[in-house]
Amino acid sequence: MSDLLRIEDLHVSFATDAGTAPAVKGVNLAVAPGEVLALVGESGSGKTVTAKSVLGLLPDTAHARGRVLLGDGTADPAEDVLTAPPARLRALRGSHAAMVFQEPSTALNPVFSIGWQLTEGLRAHGYGGSKAERRALAVEWLDKVGIPDPATRVDHYPHQLSGGQKQRAVIAMALALGTKLIVADEPTTALDVTVQAEILELLHRCRKDFGIAVLLITHNMGVVADLADRVAVMSDGEIVEQAPVRELFAAPAHPYTRQLLAAVPVFGEQNRPQPPLPQEEQPVVRASALVVDYPGRLGRKGFRAVDGVSFEIASGEVLGLVGESGSGKTTIGRAVAGLTATSGGQLEVFGQESMIRRRTRGRPGHIGYVFQDPAASFNPLLTIADSIAEPLLVHRRELGAQAVRAEAEALLESVHLPRAYADRYPHELSGGQRQRAALARALALRPPLLIADEPTSALDVSVQAKVLDLFTELQRELGFAALFISHDLAVVEQVADRVVVLHRGRIAAQGATADVLGNPQDDYTRRLVAALPVPDPVRQSRRRDRGGDLFSAVDEGVARP
Repeated sequence: MSDLLRIEDLHVSFATDAGTAPAVKGVNLAVAPGEVLALVGESGSGKTVTAKSVLGLLPDTAHARGRVLLGDGTADPAEDVLTAPPARLRALRGSHAAMVFQEPSTALNPVFSIGWQLTEGLRAHGYGGSKAERRALAVEWLDKVGIPDPATRVDHYPHQLSGGQKQRAVIAMALALGTKLIVADEPTTALDVTVQAEILELLHRCRKDFGIAVLLITHNMGVVADLADRVAVMSDGEIVEQAPVRELFAAPAHPYTRQLLAAVPVFGEQNRPQPPLPQEEQPVVRASALVVDYPGRLGRKGFRAVDGVSFEIASGEVLGLVGESGSGKTTIGRAVAGLTATSGGQLEVFGQESMIRRRTRGRPGHIGYVFQDPAASFNPLLTIADSIAEPLLVHRRELGAQAVRAEAEALLESVHLPRAYADRYPHELSGGQRQRAALARALALRPPLLIADEPTSALDVSVQAKVLDLFTELQRELGFAALFISHDLAVVEQVADRVVVLHRGRIAAQGATADVLGNPQDDYTRRLVAALPVPDPVRQSRRRDRGGDLFSAVDEGVARP
């Protein structure tokens, strides 16, 4: 068998209290040496179940049939993962195929150093070198994947590394055993755009320098355009289309593929109207030289999260707040909502100034908040109707129980959810449905200001498109002002009138969205734009060819459109 991976007629089902639930239905796939195959589709389509079956990582409640053949790219016979005994499975994992998970923080053991975890695989697979030789090999691989000062970082623990460095360490663990196939399950979803660019460049180098093949599980079509040779599209457990990447983007054959591509926001092609001229009325939010400090603990120096930030949000305006993790975006949102105390400067919300080292309360019920993770922001013991009704019960006590229930159902309909969902619990809704319910709860009191903190980052591209369309529709209908926090430039370009770019707690740029993102003047904003993969394989390939490589473009802060 010359293919590294061949999946033949794979069926996977799960035993549940309600009966057998099919997850994968007759999937056929193959990955050749040095090839990158992208497996795309919405949540629940069967992508991750298919990926886990490659390494025999399905839970005990799963029943799989078909064949999952792992080879080494030679004429030697492949082995069927589904029928291999446990001892043989342990030997195949790492040597034939390795997995890179979506969240490196949960994939790494917090109580062991990076070097110990990297050499653990070497020990388990019988590497005969001494402890010093294994350590030297760990340092070598950390250096190969681009971790700075690897001789020092090899002794660090996971919490001492950034998100991108942790993901690099996980990739180093996969490469150290000489694997020829990496199964990457959403490897960049939890990362900022610049860190994502670095990981994509690393995966490019893995294929170029080490001949690694990749089975890439993702819903980011920009990542697909940048990295993949071929694409397989999954829907409801089935492969509905397979094609070379350029062919699929240029002429998708299946209606679902066309729907998926149509939902992708393309940076530089959004038609958000120009913001209205400034009004004479008082802005909803005014920040002047705003400072937010977090105190140090156990004698350590405190940390300044926001340093001298000034901006305004006019009535009815959507202000986008963009930047990498740690830039201060969420801290500003929480300060505006009165959830985090300010340390200096001025912050006025609805004309009320916050006192130094006090929280600004604004007006009760005048601020709605949509959190990043809808599953964590709902009380799992309350129905969706009860969660939406909670603000009404607190701030509009004059309403009776029937009126509150009717209002909750009306709010569900306003976010395009059936009234029947009112009696469901949060776990009974999909991610997109939970985020719509969260938007309904935030708008229950018709607040003049909405704060949306990464409201679409955890959603599939088609679900993201529906939530963004709903947000825009409701904002135009109700006229509320909004602080929209995100690291996705294409999303911000679509919804925001103006944008503020944050870098390490300070403003790097601000102004009309089309001006700041369409013609960036500062190095940091140009770096963000350069790092964003374009969901078009022809354009993305041209960017790489013209710029040498995207990684250097990001490092140098040079935009390469």
